[in-house]
Amino acid sequence: MKWPKPTYTLLISTLVFLGCKDTPKDSADTSLEKPNIIFLFTDDQSYRDLHALGNAEVRTPAMDQLVEEGTTFTHAYNMGGWNGAICVASRAMIISGRSVWRAQEVSKSFAQNKEFDKTWPQLLKTVGYETYMTGKWHISAPADSIFDHVARSLRGMPFDTPEGYNRPLSVNDTLWQPWDTDRGGYWKGGKHWSELVRDDALGFIDNAADAPEPFFMYIAFNAPHDPRQSPREYVESYDVNDIALPESFLPKYPYAEAMGAGPNLRDEKLAPFPRTEYAIKKNRQEYYAITTHLDDQIAMILSKLKEKGLDKNTYIFFTADHGLSVGEHGLLGKQNMYDHSVRVPLMVVGPDIPKGKKVENDVYLQDIMATTLQLAGVEKPDYVEFNSLLPQINQDTEGLAEVYGCYEKGSQRMIRKDGWKLIVYPRAAKLRLYDLTNDPNELMDVSEHPDQQEKVKALFTDLVKLQQKMGDTLQLDSDTYPQTKEMKTL
Repeated sequence: MKWPKPTYTLLISTLVFLGCKDTPKDSADTSLEKPNIIFLFTDDQSYRDLHALGNAEVRTPAMDQLVEEGTTFTHAYNMGGWNGAICVASRAMIISGRSVWRAQEVSKSFAQNKEFDKTWPQLLKTVGYETYMTGKWHISAPADSIFDHVARSLRGMPFDTPEGYNRPLSVNDTLWQPWDTDRGGYWKGGKHWSELVRDDALGFIDNAADAPEPFFMYIAFNAPHDPRQSPREYVESYDVNDIALPESFLPKYPYAEAMGAGPNLRDEKLAPFPRTEYAIKKNRQEYYAITTHLDDQIAMILSKLKEKGLDKNTYIFFTADHGLSVGEHGLLGKQNMYDHSVRVPLMVVGPDIPKGKKVENDVYLQDIMATTLQLAGVEKPDYVEFNSLLPQINQDTEGLAEVYGCYEKGSQRMIRKDGWKLIVYPRAAKLRLYDLTNDPNELMDVSEHPDQQEKVKALFTDLVKLQQKMGDTLQLDSDTYPQTKEMKTL
């Protein structure tokens, strides 16, 4: 589809355009030409899987470019999920604007072909946006029911490669190789899925350069989700002997079974039990390799935008649906409340966005949806629970007072507040408390330290209140935990 070529202008408020310096930049003016919006979404990418955010081992020049050219939120979180497929909850939240448990309910409505008009692309469509999607979907609403154009709607993860589990058993275990196209997975169909999504995006941008309408692109890669496959040159560019073990490496996490992330959970089956140093290094090598391959595809998309002159009036949002352990705390998956699994990279690039700025406030990744509504001049509906990031980008306002986390109906709960994190495992009757300021890698549980009992009680009380706000029906009984047994607040 071809459209006449438009004349693009920067998104700036009318008073700023006239020279008034006092107009806040976080107000979108619908009288001006609307900006294009691109959402780059990765899968299973921890905030630690990006060079510019502190990981010297992984190479991510295109993602680093986004950090340099825009504003980065260094503490962006996903709330968790209601089952092992955390990506389902994360994606339902961002497309619907609802917090986790209400997103679960609206997902049921989507499955009944209801409430499509309340979704992210449909809200943008009300003010004239041409909407486009390609890549991983994993939402119960059919993609072609809420987007104008769908190039491809890929399944939740590439088709399984059975040989890719419980490996490697030793240095000599080379039966499965990431570049073996006969194994299927990302190679099913003959071309790597990241490259397919890239090609789709490039094709749409070519057409969009001649279109009169502003566009919204939802570009969702499956990578770096397992099976972590990439061309051989990417894998071999990382020497497994140079890969460092994470500081939190453990052969086995002591509460894995009780918290719902035991040996029968699919993600945890990828490496042998107990975890070995070599298996974790090999998994991390392949994680970095598929990330760098993904980065190269993103580089081509960014290059195409500049080639077509669309970068001047386009906002780019980059994030992941959640993080991943890849050996941290003895875990492989994302079904836990540690930062490596709930915290993601989040970058915003575009007209009037400060370059190279880092905002350390706690935010939810799903705040991106509300941010784009403000940029597009859409009044945020009451049912959208997340908030625009623009005030924090432009005016240095505060972020979340507290971050909520959950997994399944009764496996895990978490609150992050004032530099502390309290994790609750109801089925194990266990609390874990971390001083994030002095222990950012969450290595030392201080929940039983005599000096921290008041902190435990205060956070436990705050967590219960936060549960009520989130519509969380799990009843946490303070009598279950020695540190909170004397509480009378529940």
